[in-house]
Amino acid sequence: MSDVLLSVEHLAATYDQAICAVSDVSVAVKRGEIVALLGANGAGKSTTLQAVSALLPARRGQITAGRIAFDGRDVTSVAAAELVRGGLVPVLEGRHCFASLTVEENLITGAIGRDARRGDIRDGLDRVYALFPQLARHCRSVAGLTSGGEQQMTAIGRALMSRPRLLVLDEPSMGLAPLVVEAIFRALKTLNAEQGLSLLVAEQNSTVALRFADRAIVLEGGRSVLSGPARELRRRADIKHLYLGGAAAPAHSTQAVA
Repeated sequence: MSDVLLSVEHLAATYDQAICAVSDVSVAVKRGEIVALLGANGAGKSTTLQAVSALLPARRGQITAGRIAFDGRDVTSVAAAELVRGGLVPVLEGRHCFASLTVEENLITGAIGRDARRGDIRDGLDRVYALFPQLARHCRSVAGLTSGGEQQMTAIGRALMSRPRLLVLDEPSMGLAPLVVEAIFRALKTLNAEQGLSLLVAEQNSTVALRFADRAIVLEGGRSVLSGPARELRRRADIKHLYLGGAAAPAHSTQAVA
């Protein structure tokens, strides 16, 4: 059995059959690995994750070239619901919750797609509450009235109720306070370390992503332009300047990554 759980090869995608959002992106996620997908706004991160999760058609998008394989199977044309049942579960950008449902009701919806029994649901809730104690304290609260951080935890918890093998997260830190971001990434790292959960995380916040990821891939203009171990990319002061729209870096800090 291959140690590569997800393979994206030379992906290209458009919107409305005309607007090119991604032209050549390649990504690989090994079993038990955390991979960060980095890039500035418009680099193609969200489009890549939507393609991986089979959600592009819902955004009037199309895969025009390339191949996506999950667990050794070509899933380029597989429906999103089938991917979720197979263990590839997305968490969309923007803290998507059912605003009128309680936190716990939101979490339970994540187990419905896998036909979980009552005992399985209870066990799943206990695991999510252990990971995010704030949700346990607010489990009866209406999700739309909770804080942004709690809504993001709810969205992640709902995905975890689907028992993923690969969790695909789009900008989980967006709009959240640094302490909340830290708590969420630490929880994800714990899941990875204790349960071997693989993660593909698109992030504009390269600082936090590179601290928690094993490897990182940088996108620019719809193409993958750089990849390497996260610990090596953290040492490159030019990364933010060259690819993420940050301040200029010292000239001596542009060494290559093996």
